[in-house]
Amino acid sequence: MDKKLTPIGIFDSGYGGLTVFKEIEALMPSYDYIYLGDNARAPYGSRSFESVYQYTLSSVKWLFEQGCPLVILACNTASAKALRSIQQNDLANIDPAKRVLGVIRPTAEYIGAHSKSKAIGVLATKGTVHSNSYPIEIQHIDASLKVYQQACPTWVPLIENNEYETAGAAFFIERDVKSLLAQNKEIDTLLLGCTHYPIIEKQIRSYLPENIQLISQGAIVANSLEAYLKRHSPMELAISKHGTQQFYTTDDVHDFNQHAPLFYGKPIAAKHLHL
Repeated sequence: MDKKLTPIGIFDSGYGGLTVFKEIEALMPSYDYIYLGDNARAPYGSRSFESVYQYTLSSVKWLFEQGCPLVILACNTASAKALRSIQQNDLANIDPAKRVLGVIRPTAEYIGAHSKSKAIGVLATKGTVHSNSYPIEIQHIDASLKVYQQACPTWVPLIENNEYETAGAAFFIERDVKSLLAQNKEIDTLLLGCTHYPIIEKQIRSYLPENIQLISQGAIVANSLEAYLKRHSPMELAISKHGTQQFYTTDDVHDFNQHAPLFYGKPIAAKHLHL
């Protein structure tokens, strides 16, 4: 790798983080980036806290080794199960100057201001729901907000297997959306708490009353990152700016290149990485 590159690292358990990366790159195209998808060990949503922590830590360390001074965990499950431990227990020993940021805090800061009823719904993986990260973060910002969650374990496999427009997918999407809304009729703001879910935003909207706003994370995380770099000029100056993008996957490169455009919006050429 070119030693002059000190890119921003973008990590996800697979493809979903590409929906976030797409928004980051669109907002800040001059920066250099490395995207790493840990497809070989995906999905993370059903794995234990310890497994997600170890997988995420190994990926973050690899991105640091490639010269990244900053890594974004563009994965809700990794942000929920691994981010805090890495920030509090590992960074000081790895390199105190490096930083790892997640997607949950900026999303929580944003979403509370957009609910008039103070009732927020979250659609997410089992791992994210069981971590209670969104209720904790959202209520930390505003204790008057009520957060209702629904785990959607079938959604990611349906999306990754290109089955998300089938009648079977419609059954599961409708079931999970209605299960969430049944928890409180006052819910007026709904968060897509998994970076895969923007792919089925149209289907989700079809089961929502018109008064409910649907929020995805890509633009929120991109704007938050831009604001972070403006506040932290040493970090901003440490990141190289040649407008390059590199992609890596821990699984089959052909499969990754074939599926990635659905999430990223354009073709890519990834390289294989064994972790």
